[in-house]
Amino acid sequence: MLAVNYSTIRKNLKSYCDRVTDENETVIVTRKDEKNVVLISLEEWNELQRIVRNAEYLGKLDRAYSELSAGKGVTKTIEELEAMADE
Repeated sequence: MLAVNYSTIRKNLKSYCDRVTDENETVIVTRKDEKNVVLISLEEWNELQRIVRNAEYLGKLDRAYSELSAGKGVTKTIEELEAMADE
């Protein structure tokens, strides 16, 4: 992980972008008032987004399991479900 000030990254943007994509480097761009940003590859961004979606999905499963364990589940027959689908 690199920390580079805004002026330096501006002057050498291509080389830092190449390091991010070719070497899987993460670059923190330091700015005034600590309004920093992070430069990562699209591949890493997509992986982070996948992890977030998976965590959200697992959270939903945990909540559903808790509700079922607390007796808050609803039982339906196949016929009842088919009738609901026809509505």
